[in-house]
Formats: sequence, C-alpha cells, structure tokens
Amino acid sequence: MIESVMAFPAETEGLGNQPLAPDVLPDGTKRFELTAAVIDWEVRPGEIVPAWAYNGMVPGPRIDLEVGDKVEVEITNELPIGTDIHWHGIDVPNDQDGVSPITQELVTSGSSYTYRFTTTEPAIGMYHAHADAHEAVPNGLFGTMYVGDIGAPTGQTVSGIAVPEDLAIAQDLPMVLNDAGVIGLSLDGKSFPATTPIIAEVGDWLRVTYFNEGLQVHPMHLHGFEQLVIAKDGEPLDSPYAADTILVAPGERYTVLINPTVPGTWVWHCHILNHVESNDGMFGMVTALVVQ
Repeated sequence: MIESVMAFPAETEGLGNQPLAPDVLPDGTKRFELTAAVIDWEVRPGEIVPAWAYNGMVPGPRIDLEVGDKVEVEITNELPIGTDIHWHGIDVPNDQDGVSPITQELVTSGSSYTYRFTTTEPAIGMYHAHADAHEAVPNGLFGTMYVGDIGAPTGQTVSGIAVPEDLAIAQDLPMVLNDAGVIGLSLDGKSFPATTPIIAEVGDWLRVTYFNEGLQVHPMHLHGFEQLVIAKDGEPLDSPYAADTILVAPGERYTVLINPTVPGTWVWHCHILNHVESNDGMFGMVTALVVQ
C-alpha cells in the first residue's frame, strides 16, 4: 500500500484529453480530423491493452469551440468494424446526430465521413461512438467537447462558499470516468497509480467537469474541500449547491467549482470502494488534488 502511494503518479506511455487544434477554412469553418483505431494503451504501469482510440489517445482529444462556430469533423475509420460519432449533449441537426443506421449509414472500416454543424449555445458535451457502443465506448472511443462558457454563480454565497464577483478560473478541467471494457476502472483513461494529479495553488478556483462514459454510477468524493455544483449536463443550475460526494450516472456531466485553501495532497476518488481498492492496495478510480 505504502509503496503504491509513494509511486504516485506512476509514469506510463500516453496521455488523453489533449487539445485538438482545428484547421480554419477560408469561410471560418473550424475543421477537425479524428482517426479511430485500435492502439496499444498503457492503463497502468506494465498493463498494455488494445484500446479503441481517437487520434491515439484515451480519452480522445478535447475539442474547444465558441458559440456560433461552423464546425466540420472528419472521422477516418481504421477500426476492424464500422463506426459513427454521436455528439452527446451538443445541439446538432438530426442528420448530424451520429446514430447509424437511424440518422446515417455506418462509417465502414477504411472509409471516412464528415459531420457538419453550427454551434448554437454554450454546452459541455461528450463525443463517442454509437455503433456497437457497448464495446466501443468502454474500450476508449470517447472524448470531451466544450462550447463557449457556461459561466459561474459569481458574486453569490452558496452553502457558505463566497464566489468572487471577479472570479478567475485557474484551471478548467475534464475528469472522464470509465469502468468497463479494456480500459476498466479509470479516470481519464488511466488507473491509479497512473492517474494524473491536479496541481493547484492555495486560493485557486478550479472548474472541473465529471463526464461518465462508463456503465455504472460513480459517487465522486474529494477529501478536504467542498465541491460547489454549478451545472448539470452543461446547463447552469438555478440553485447551485455544495456537496461532499456527487453521484454521476452514465451519460451525465456535473460541473463543480473547487477553492482549495489548505496545502496538502488530498485524495480524490469514486466512493464505491471496490472501484478504488483491492487486497493489493489502491487502484482504479483514484487521483489527488495537490495544493501548494
């Protein structure tokens, strides 16, 4: 147990959630290219699995957009089976919804397909395969998409937490939950001790969004600090609230503000205990907030 904690964070190959820069076309359209393929992915030290990945990473690259952007996303399928992309939580036309065979034909192995839509409102969503989703998504075919800024309850005091009028977000981070497939119990595609700690300064304001791409609910608990829940599924809450533990169901997104005030290494984990601990010590859905 002590040795596993001392090894945290353990070095592994590969890092997900890396920002994807678009090519900007002459008419201003932001064009993104995604390739879906089976890759070797190191979930934890020495554990290499055949992940299904976008652009060679799990989670796939983070896509950041503004409201009103014209968007193109080309998917090239190098998987052994057909695929598609569904824009979960993003407002798109029906024929761009990415659900074969309902709204489009399957993108067959070796072929490409381009989605086109214009963003209409602030959103925090997920993109993932819908074809054979029971296998493809747990194996790694998922990523995050941010549209504009959903805001925060600035100038308010919520559950005793005063949010400054001039709030400055030091870090705006995704935390993608998974529990099945070859990736297994993980945060952002990694299992403890290979998960990445969040490093913050005393007094920082962090905005973190939980994305549940797994098959189970996960009660997410941060030691030491309250989580101020400000949005669900990308929609700001009329009545934000503070929580010790937040239950995130499959497909849900919860956005929280965290204001760490005490230095230390604070454990952050799913509170279903066999998702984080075995007879061999910590594993799975555990990371830490390191406050300096």
